[in-house]
Amino acid sequence: MAAAPRPTARRLRPNHKRGITVLEVLVVVAIIGILIALMLPSVRSARPAARRTQCKNNLKQIGLALHNYHDTYGSLPPAYTVDADGNRLHSWRTLVLPFIEQQALYEKIDLSKPWNDPANAEVFQTHIQAYACPSAALSKNQTAFLAIVGPDTCFPGSDARSFDAIEDGTDQTLLVFETDASNAVNWMEPVDAEEPQFVAFGKDKDTLHHSGGTHALIADGSVRFLSRELSAETRRAMLTIANGDEINTATDF
Repeated sequence: MAAAPRPTARRLRPNHKRGITVLEVLVVVAIIGILIALMLPSVRSARPAARRTQCKNNLKQIGLALHNYHDTYGSLPPAYTVDADGNRLHSWRTLVLPFIEQQALYEKIDLSKPWNDPANAEVFQTHIQAYACPSAALSKNQTAFLAIVGPDTCFPGSDARSFDAIEDGTDQTLLVFETDASNAVNWMEPVDAEEPQFVAFGKDKDTLHHSGGTHALIADGSVRFLSRELSAETRRAMLTIANGDEINTATDF
């Protein structure tokens, strides 16, 4: 009887997988570090630009609110409301709350009492996103968005003024601008700016929230970035509503 064939011996090959060496890890880490270093300048430059855009959009929202208020009541809000004795009570920023999606907050306010009365404490401590500039280091309930108040401006005081009174053109007349931190106020506070403050903005460039200038809301609803080098003559011309001033919007702003 024939012998059974012997199984053929197979050579076992080692199945070793080569691991990543320390040197390769260090090379990868170095490459990642270089890429991050290359990206950081663009990230840093993008942050101020994004904050500036958000600030501009907030002012646009305020402009839309003012126009909607005008459509509803036939005029802009007064710069501030007063009691029977002429004492200031509330800011125009309070009056337009329903037009920036803050109706519920507005209904909590006792308009017959001053803005900082204990009855209004919950509200005046509230942060309002539309009144904030992300580049401004302010308290949560402060704002740097101020109207220009004066007899020849869009906000004469406790009286309300219509867009029809703007004879110089709504595209050449200022409503609100962004002041520096030292002049910021509580958003409910019935305090804004007058001509001297607007004419002086930017003299100390380190106080500006944005490099080179500041944002301004124009009566036509647009938002423009005003250079700190803007002439005093142009600044004054922007404030008056019927002074016959001519501003070249293509070159003066």
